[in-house]
Amino acid sequence: MTPLEAELRDRIARDGPVTVTEFMALALYHPEHGYYMTGEPVGKAGAFITAPEISQMFGELLGLWAAAQWRAMGAPEPVSLVELGPGRGTLMADALRAINQAMPGFAQDLSLHLVETSPVLRTQQASALADHAPAWHDSLETLPDGPMLLLANEFLDALPIQQFIRAEGQLAERVVIVDPATDQLAFATGRALPYSAVDPGQDAPMILEANPAANGWVSTVARRLAEQGGAALFIDYGYTAPQTGSTLQAVAAHQKVDPLHQPGEADLTALVNFPEIAHVAGQEGATAHGPRGQGAFLRNLGIEARRDMLLANAGESQAGEIQSACARLIDPDQMGTLFQCLGLTGPGAPLPPGFAPEESPEEI
Repeated sequence: MTPLEAELRDRIARDGPVTVTEFMALALYHPEHGYYMTGEPVGKAGAFITAPEISQMFGELLGLWAAAQWRAMGAPEPVSLVELGPGRGTLMADALRAINQAMPGFAQDLSLHLVETSPVLRTQQASALADHAPAWHDSLETLPDGPMLLLANEFLDALPIQQFIRAEGQLAERVVIVDPATDQLAFATGRALPYSAVDPGQDAPMILEANPAANGWVSTVARRLAEQGGAALFIDYGYTAPQTGSTLQAVAAHQKVDPLHQPGEADLTALVNFPEIAHVAGQEGATAHGPRGQGAFLRNLGIEARRDMLLANAGESQAGEIQSACARLIDPDQMGTLFQCLGLTGPGAPLPPGFAPEESPEEI
């Protein structure tokens, strides 16, 4: 039994069932036992490997995306370059290297801001980005005023979701209990809710999901873009059509596990509802572009041309790794369609790179 499971059991015995939202928040962000607060979630030693860890091409292209958008905005100065959930700092290190080579004026004018709550990851980010004087923030509220360019890769999927069960003609929130029959943590049906809390529709699935946390982050970003200018890019695994059933999943040591297994020692995620966050952004006055599959988006940014440049100077074994990494990022049966990209801009801003139906990489 993990320390967090022991704490959860005590809480359930004292106060009753915890909601899925509360369980996910504690499992990931508990100050002493949360997965993101105490461990190393990213990389070979962690639970998963993100796109920036797969290949330098990913971060480089996102850096060039930000640089092209800065130029399209009229090259404002100063400008904030922001990343939500920067992991080990790999994406931003690759992005800044590409920015410095392609557009040194942008590199000189930007100030770097990282929104990160994990002490372990902040230490790794400080090492990876030591030459760029980053400032750290717990939330968006402490960012400096002015135009910003924001990157968020696999950030929204780790925010706590709500789950609701349609049963016996009612909606009820899904909760976590200690099953008296097995003495194990288990999902159960919680208190009934009025239909006004969640619109079930006439043919609602058994389990409905909502993500007010993700909507809140996107709403704050969109409102700021509408008021102060800039652009944001959200990349995550999610869906673009109505989703039925639970999308909550857990990964430990690169293997899928039961979400209730060893809380605090596994990563918990849920699919992102891209149409919903695009709608939320529009309500705040921002313009949403996409969603677009990651494969099509990266091809529009020129990932295949960058791959060929790397291959020209690679040995045989390294060439295989480069080819494999590129395929993993863009192929439809890998990350190419599972991951979606959504761009946000202030009203009247030009279409961001990567979102046109067809683009020439030379134009980016």
